[in-house]
Amino acid sequence: MSGAPAPPLLLASRSPQRRAILEQLAIPFEVVVPEYEEEPSGADPAAEVERRAQGKARSVAADADGRPVLGVDTEVVVDGRVYGKPGDSAEAEAMLEALSGRTHEVVSGLCLLTPAWEEVRHAVTRVSLRALTPRELGLYVASEEWRERAGGYAIQGLGAALVERIEGDYLNVVGLPAAVLVDLLAERFPGTYGYG
Repeated sequence: MSGAPAPPLLLASRSPQRRAILEQLAIPFEVVVPEYEEEPSGADPAAEVERRAQGKARSVAADADGRPVLGVDTEVVVDGRVYGKPGDSAEAEAMLEALSGRTHEVVSGLCLLTPAWEEVRHAVTRVSLRALTPRELGLYVASEEWRERAGGYAIQGLGAALVERIEGDYLNVVGLPAAVLVDLLAERFPGTYGYG
């Protein structure tokens, strides 16, 4: 599309982190809160996050007016156990204790759809946390940064101090598998969004 502005993606998400990542990548978007209940199905984590991302995207597709719709879902997984968003400070502390000194996976599903097609993919980033002292755990939990965060931490905030090593897409840990999205935009909309 020479000179024509790229149509904004319709982001089916409540997440301020996902909005910030799209702004960082200069991808135009509008937000619509998805009408989708995240019920666990017991599927493996990659299939689970793909299913939820697809559900979120499909829940707002009727409002898209032909624009591409983006749905994303993220989980933290260690030893096959899925850690979602902690419900309170005790649960946040227990999650962080379980992740302390260990490597976990941040698994995100992404669904990009238009009236003509639907693409569903996932990304995995491995994150190793330092061995955290009880004092460090207590101070981090007291910061309240764990709220609304899968795994109970925010790598882009104070949680950066908890991390020893990361393998993979950093922005996936923040909340959106950017490398997967950029690849899809380059493949499906060459040049339109500045990629491909």
